[in-house]
Amino acid sequence: MAGTDMDPEVARGLFEEGATLVLLGVPEGTELGLDYKTWTLGPRFRGVKMIPPGLHFLHYCSANSNGAYGEIGPKMGLFLSLKPREVLVAHWNQREEDLEFSEDPEEAERVRANLRELDGYLGPYPYDTLRKWVSLTDRLSQEIAFALQPLSGRVCAFSDVVPELKLTHTKDREEQNLPRNDRECQSMKEGLDRLPRMKQREGTELRFSNIPKQAYPPGATPAQITQYSMDLSYALNSVLESHYKEQPLNVLGELQFAFVCFLVGNVYEAFEHWKSLLALLCRSEEAMKERKDLYLGLIAVLYHQLGEIPPDFFVDIVSQNNFLTSTLQDFFQFASSPGVDSTLRKRAEKFKVHLTKKFRWDFDADLDECAPVVVELPEGVTVD
Repeated sequence: MAGTDMDPEVARGLFEEGATLVLLGVPEGTELGLDYKTWTLGPRFRGVKMIPPGLHFLHYCSANSNGAYGEIGPKMGLFLSLKPREVLVAHWNQREEDLEFSEDPEEAERVRANLRELDGYLGPYPYDTLRKWVSLTDRLSQEIAFALQPLSGRVCAFSDVVPELKLTHTKDREEQNLPRNDRECQSMKEGLDRLPRMKQREGTELRFSNIPKQAYPPGATPAQITQYSMDLSYALNSVLESHYKEQPLNVLGELQFAFVCFLVGNVYEAFEHWKSLLALLCRSEEAMKERKDLYLGLIAVLYHQLGEIPPDFFVDIVSQNNFLTSTLQDFFQFASSPGVDSTLRKRAEKFKVHLTKKFRWDFDADLDECAPVVVELPEGVTVD
């Protein structure tokens, strides 16, 4: 872990006020990172020093001691909120291939008293990446991160899944009206039906806001259902009411949490949630007129996020559709409509120009305004 050239004043400030992560016993060859930087660990590594106080994401992939050289396990991570001069101690658990954080205050004090001896084994925080990390998490508070993080305390790139039902014996399968496993499959469908249904192990799920599948209120008329399917403000307000009633702008923290879990933590489920939440925000015309600050914040969040991803990343290989251009096309169209605050309208226009220039995306292509909107009607509702 090589040090980074930094201003001597900044270095002195971080040396005096920065937090220290002491990570003992982490195997050589492990890939470990803090926020936006990752290292492959050597034999001398004992932790990271001079960490700016605040929210950080520690992530690691263990070196596979049984596998081929250079083989590493799935990525795991956790959000930490560090105080000035805090010393946090963790030991590597070889069996679990995970860090165990010490809750013994005496051990932390012993380590603190020994920091001078440990200093040569601690790598400095990658200060050159701090500005980028802050720009990706400026809306993400400790409270939001800890509320969204799994109860297990670990964000995992691969889901820890278990069978929904324990079907050890043939008679267990028969009791559930499932096909027996002791006969040859007659079709692919039968083979798939025989596979156990899996669910995530309790406590390992990311606790994202639930985005309603039904975008309209109960008892809505067909005309209202069509309206609510084109303008998702009802669904967005339901999410804000359920999860962020006191501080609606905290939904931007969730957007940042999902993005970091995907970008740094490699969690695909987080990317899917980021897309769903972004589509919900971008396609809520009425909300845009009523919640100026939320949408000014959204533009700032997206400005930094989109700077981190190659432009062709969002193109669907099969359909060649670009999720982002179609979603943002709706956003820019709604943002230019009458009734939207002039500051927001101008900021959206500038953002559109920036993206057009940077990614060569065309937001003014045919909007297919004449194309019909396909709407799912609730059971029993018919259009006369």
